[in-house]
Amino acid sequence: MIRTAAIAAALFFSSVLSSGAQPSLFREVSAETGLKFHHFTGATGEYFMPEIMGSGCALLDYDNDGDLDVYLMQGTLLDEKKKLSDASFPPPTGWKPGNRLFRNELIPSGKLRFSDVTEAAGVGHIGFGMGAAVGDIDNDGDVDLYVTNAGPNVLYRNNGNGSFTAVTREAGVDDPRWSTSAAFLDYDRDGDLDLYVCNYVDFTVKSHKRCSSPTGEQDYCTPAAYRPLPDRLFRNEGKGRFTDVTQPSGIGSVLGPGLGITCADFNGDGWQDIYVANDGAANFLWLNKKNGTFEESGLLAGAAYGMDGVARAGMGAAAGDFDNDGDEDVLVTNLTREGSTLYRNLSQQGNSGSFQDATQEFNLSQPSFLSTGFGVGWFDYDNDGWLDLFTANGAVTIIPRLKGAPYPFHQPNQLFHNEGKAASFREITPREETSLQPSEVGRGLAFGDLDNDGDTDLLVANNNGSARLLLNQTGNRRHWLTVRLEGVQDNRYGIGALITLQLRGQKPLFRQVRSDGSYLSASDSRVLFGLGAATEIERLTVRWPGGTMESWTGMKSGQQITLRQGAGKRRQLSK
Repeated sequence: MIRTAAIAAALFFSSVLSSGAQPSLFREVSAETGLKFHHFTGATGEYFMPEIMGSGCALLDYDNDGDLDVYLMQGTLLDEKKKLSDASFPPPTGWKPGNRLFRNELIPSGKLRFSDVTEAAGVGHIGFGMGAAVGDIDNDGDVDLYVTNAGPNVLYRNNGNGSFTAVTREAGVDDPRWSTSAAFLDYDRDGDLDLYVCNYVDFTVKSHKRCSSPTGEQDYCTPAAYRPLPDRLFRNEGKGRFTDVTQPSGIGSVLGPGLGITCADFNGDGWQDIYVANDGAANFLWLNKKNGTFEESGLLAGAAYGMDGVARAGMGAAAGDFDNDGDEDVLVTNLTREGSTLYRNLSQQGNSGSFQDATQEFNLSQPSFLSTGFGVGWFDYDNDGWLDLFTANGAVTIIPRLKGAPYPFHQPNQLFHNEGKAASFREITPREETSLQPSEVGRGLAFGDLDNDGDTDLLVANNNGSARLLLNQTGNRRHWLTVRLEGVQDNRYGIGALITLQLRGQKPLFRQVRSDGSYLSASDSRVLFGLGAATEIERLTVRWPGGTMESWTGMKSGQQITLRQGAGKRRQLSK
């Protein structure tokens, strides 16, 4: 049976670890903090494909008060002839249609508490919401919001007074098809944020096909039942206008059912590249050619398939330097019986922009094999200086052992601890379902320090279920430093910048500023460094998106600092 809300609101991880009873790692606080949101699939028994795929979530400081607010995407009835009373899973009492924005009241109240400000902010779009991208498109200091849908998308410009204005048509960034994840990046290094939009397949209600499970019951179709759609790339021209450069940039040269996206400088040349996880097709690695065009290099780079050379059902994608060697590695979540795929970047080993499937080497194949992963991200939950891994899981076709259950798709989420020099990951979530380890249908996943206490918290969006806020209970027992960037010549929040932290007597830590990654979601763009037992920070170096480099000294651990472009010591110019 599906876990009840009371059980699901219990502690998330078991306190039983291999060494015996330990304090719980995370505490689920959505109900007690006022973050009351229930996702509605709109299902009426027709098995329309979007019902099982969405939705995502976003963390953003929309009111610039210093704490993270929450935005959650909502589903709707896809068949216009149906009424709410026809829904297979009616929404709970008090439910409101449309996407919802929750303002964090931590500042100035001092208490983590959320208020629903959707109507006042003007961001309650009613449609079949999929994902969100967050970025300051006009460099005015207020983050803007792009929302993808199974249908027309929406760009909200932040007015700086607690409200937004929909400017999709004026900005030229609409797409009427089925869009999924999106990301802001400055691919041309001109100082403003461009926009990449993943599109999935050509499903519509009129083109809906009937599909069945292996045992004959009607079930949701796989993407193979529909044609893939082209992704889109929009170049920011300034003054609130974008130009569709999908074709001249080369992005439109290959089609794929795109779901997850993450952007990084994968080959170390100082320019942002783009990685897209495709569902049931080769993943894309778009290498930036520095002249406004991209070259699709996934196959040549070893990042398109698994080690067996077979395309997998890529859902979520996350980039991060998990092995602390100075380049960006990639983790892609896939279907049950495929397992997640870890692509280790070999750039620091002399193979620029090349990857190796290191899933088995780092002990991720077996523990992820029976899970269908969606949201995913690298984050240092215990602040020991090594990036750990979290995946939000949930099936897309009926799980045989759950046959007959009202919603037979739920699976437990997973947390993997990075063992550092031991060169492996250790799953620390319990194998069995208990009241301390609820099993839901995880989709979107976002990362950020919502209570500003120096460790990373998790926001999980569940399909046909409640959103979950998991507060980190252990990370800030070690030393930490949070870095926020403020661009002047480059984009306002330094999206795409690389921050290097040098501790006395230790190897440096490398982290990129990003809000993209995961699945249909946007995360905190602040960079939180876990320092372990170290306290002496020798230097912070920032390579800004435009190529300039600056360094700062004199920082102390246990605080959040803002580094303003031009205020550091100029080091060099990249080519």
